Amino acid sequence: MSLDAASPAHASVLPTADDVEAAAIRLAKVVVRTPLATNARWSAELDAHVRVKREDLQAVRSYKLRGAYNLVAQLDADQRARGVVTASAGNHAQGLAYACAALRVRGRIYVPRTTPRQKRDRIAALGQEFVETIVLGDTYDDSAAAAAEDAARTGATMVPAFDDARTLTGQGTVAVEVVEQLAALGEDPPDVLVVPVGGGGLLAGTLTWVRERHPQVRVVGVEPEGAASMAAALAAGHPVKLPDLDTFVDGASVRRVGDVTHAVVARQPVELVAVPEGAICVEMLAMYQTDGIIAEPAGALATAALAGYVHVEPGQSVVAIVSGGNNDVSRYAEIIERALVHEGRKHYFLVEFPQEPGALRRFLDEVLGPDDDVTLFEYVKRSNREFGPALVGIEIPTKEDLPGLLARMAAAPPSFERISAAEPLYRYLL
Repeated sequence: MSLDAASPAHASVLPTADDVEAAAIRLAKVVVRTPLATNARWSAELDAHVRVKREDLQAVRSYKLRGAYNLVAQLDADQRARGVVTASAGNHAQGLAYACAALRVRGRIYVPRTTPRQKRDRIAALGQEFVETIVLGDTYDDSAAAAAEDAARTGATMVPAFDDARTLTGQGTVAVEVVEQLAALGEDPPDVLVVPVGGGGLLAGTLTWVRERHPQVRVVGVEPEGAASMAAALAAGHPVKLPDLDTFVDGASVRRVGDVTHAVVARQPVELVAVPEGAICVEMLAMYQTDGIIAEPAGALATAALAGYVHVEPGQSVVAIVSGGNNDVSRYAEIIERALVHEGRKHYFLVEFPQEPGALRRFLDEVLGPDDDVTLFEYVKRSNREFGPALVGIEIPTKEDLPGLLARMAAAPPSFERISAAEPLYRYLL
């Protein structure tokens, strides 16, 4: 059944491939037809033909514009007059701001106080005089509650980031473009299409179209390991709230997927994989240094999964969606840190140093290898104790150098304790 703007219950009517194709027509003169570029690094690594769909080059540097515009464009005159409202501190806010300005519809976007100034400025620049940014609450949940109250009080239309059939069909136009761009090259649809997953809008939109038009395409959804809410929903048979959430991959860290997106994804078996946040950081750095792509953490999800999390046969055609490039440059220090830890090259220890001259020099001479580096050293000398603990971070050339480091530390006079990732203290180091 096809959807239209007057549909009384979008959550109860699942979208079709026709709806995605209608969205593609609606968006044709609005969105950028982003490049489908061969990725030499992954093509060589996998002995396959790997391409990346560069949604980071979209007008708002993410695919989110597609869903927001598709929803707002379908509102009738009365709904447009009453305006739209949402809660978001990220790409969805920018997508909706752009849509409001393009369609000349008034919008209110609620963001928490923790939203960086540059993001607020970006929303204001995109929305121009049509969008009001309201800073309210300390968390996203506070802002979402305020937005819902606003919609109920004013009659404005809520524009969800993913949980609406009109939103997800807009997101699904990415897959339509991929197949059309391959056809223009004289090629068939890809053997494997790798899609990042947060609330499920992009995955649900992709599956809606691909399952009907090109069921032979293998679609793989990729979630952050610390925010695998779609996998949890499929396992439970309904959306559930994750008790713990790692918010590092902020564009895809969703505690609960949508009712509509879950219903679409659950219609047929789907392949889902989870990628550790550290592996995503490794991929972000490789994209920056080798591919020349500035990706946000969610934008690197799909290609990060190619590092052993998604099986690819030699010679296959693979497309991975780079979903966004709104990365804050100030985060790169943490990205590098997480990447080193994931690769087994960065380790932390509590070392008991004797409080006497030369203790640190002996430690450096006896413990460190020629290419090891002390990256952290925090020590407070105490006058009433023979030993004093120091927090020491050591970077080693490769993970294979760790046994040698541990052996040298065990043989040296200071006693030490290795800090594991499971300990609460570790959270303060990343």
